[in-house]
Amino acid sequence: MGLLAEFKEFAMKGNVIDLAVGVIIGTAFGRIVNSVVEDIIMPPIGLIVGGVDFRDLAVELGTNPAGEPVLFRYGQFIQTVFEFLIIAAALFAVIKAINRLKRQPEPKPAPPPPPSQTEVLLTEIRDLLARR
Repeated sequence: MGLLAEFKEFAMKGNVIDLAVGVIIGTAFGRIVNSVVEDIIMPPIGLIVGGVDFRDLAVELGTNPAGEPVLFRYGQFIQTVFEFLIIAAALFAVIKAINRLKRQPEPKPAPPPPPSQTEVLLTEIRDLLARR
């Protein structure tokens, strides 16, 4: 089997195509989540916290040979973690809502079967013996 034929067989397997579709759908869903966070969730939060942006927080460690400052940008890290937490919370809420819509109502438990003829006769015998 030639290299080209082997590659074609690999590329046309169902798993590869399923993975490609999953990546494309995941990318599109990621854009939706980013839009929800940036366009819907972040504006009210920004209004509440007064537009605080941690990205500019940094400590100057010195200068490089070109004379430019070397910065330890801890603010960018804080901002990224903060945005991650908001995205995770929004994604959790979306997934929870989707799961709630998908959830099937729980079936009612079946009523107990009626007692068998033997159980009925034994119950009558027990009751007769209890009366004596």
